[in-house]
Amino acid sequence: MFSSKQKDVYEQTARPLVDSVLEGFNGTIFAYGQTGTGKTFTMEGIRSQPELRGIIPSSFAHIFDSINQSKSRQFLVRASYLEIYNVGR
Repeated sequence: MFSSKQKDVYEQTARPLVDSVLEGFNGTIFAYGQTGTGKTFTMEGIRSQPELRGIIPSSFAHIFDSINQSKSRQFLVRASYLEIYNVGR
């Protein structure tokens, strides 16, 4: 069994994409796999505990921190979130 810290997963997988989004590109993060493998936890985590925040809250924090530091650019932020669960055959 493998174990990774939420922060490490974000830094290695999503952060480069979010950096591209901050430069004006579109980005998509997609989690796919068997039920019970940790996709929802990886994406959402526990927001009240920074070391357990998932990709979504980490991405939002990264984006809005960057926007707050920018003095010369305007931003329009749009985000969508969709979870498809327990789809019958």
